[in-house]
Amino acid sequence: MSAFAGDASLETLLKNVENRYNHAKTLQVLFTEHYTPPNSGSRTESGLLLLRKPGRMRWEYSQPKGKLFVGDGKYLWLFTPEERRAEKWKLEASEDMRAPLAFLLGKLHFDKEFTNLQAHPEGPDTRIKAEPKGEDLPYSAVEFLVTADDRIRQLKVTRFDNSILLFDFDQEKLDPPLEAKLFQFQAPAGVQIEDETGQ
Repeated sequence: MSAFAGDASLETLLKNVENRYNHAKTLQVLFTEHYTPPNSGSRTESGLLLLRKPGRMRWEYSQPKGKLFVGDGKYLWLFTPEERRAEKWKLEASEDMRAPLAFLLGKLHFDKEFTNLQAHPEGPDTRIKAEPKGEDLPYSAVEFLVTADDRIRQLKVTRFDNSILLFDFDQEKLDPPLEAKLFQFQAPAGVQIEDETGQ
């Protein structure tokens, strides 16, 4: 059970957030991504995130332009145009911190996924802090900043090495029409593919 199971209003907030995302088939949102490695300066990137059930994602980066991260439900692909190469991993074997964000669509269950849940008001929003229950996950802590209309507008993911990936989300659209082919990676001509799947 969560640390605030007796707080009816907070339990209601969690259920409302779950219902918002679990009932959606697709999601479109602008993102700004701040990555801070241990003992180093941060890097900021931004673009458009598309999600589609079940477990499909597409990160189209406008900064840096042309960068692409695609998950087809089984494999993850990362294309970096300046290096002219693409990397491929099995979804379940990936330690990329973007991979768990697939839970935003259809698999968000706070009490099942997280432990040591805490919540604090932050202006008009509520910050929810949690630790993952799964021991094989690549991160040690997660924070959600939730608006009054049950929208996740910020997500902070902390790895075991204390590196931090912070996402700010804006202009969220639920259930936009997204074709399946958007989540199928096609390498541009002349791009080297590094297959990490072991196949």
